[in-house]
Amino acid sequence: MSRRQFAKLLLAVSGAALWPMAAVHAQSGAPVRPPDLADAAEGTYVGDVISDSKGSSKSDVTLTVTRIGKNVVRVTSDYSRLPTVDVALTSAMGKILQQRGDTVFLLDRGKAHLDVSFMNEVSWAGTRR
Repeated sequence: MSRRQFAKLLLAVSGAALWPMAAVHAQSGAPVRPPDLADAAEGTYVGDVISDSKGSSKSDVTLTVTRIGKNVVRVTSDYSRLPTVDVALTSAMGKILQQRGDTVFLLDRGKAHLDVSFMNEVSWAGTRR
């Protein structure tokens, strides 16, 4: 078999193997985008309010982290003392953290551990559910 024949055969076989995946993406209609930091951070976390400058600690508080844009998440909670905040994300030293602002967001992906300090007033720590 010549190189040219081999190349044609290889192209035909690889095209046939990839066709089902291309058909699924075409049918879904959803744009394909690479995952970003917000995708990695998105999820439900359960933990405790560990420090509050205007109140006491509280156990079993759930935070929901939702992707709202490229590298941007919204953090909501089932505890009224914790405000809803939008956080722009960046990464450093293998962790995901806030890009700017007075809300500290620190996610250790390896341990699935999240620490959030809301407006430097109330701090929460927990893990991904």
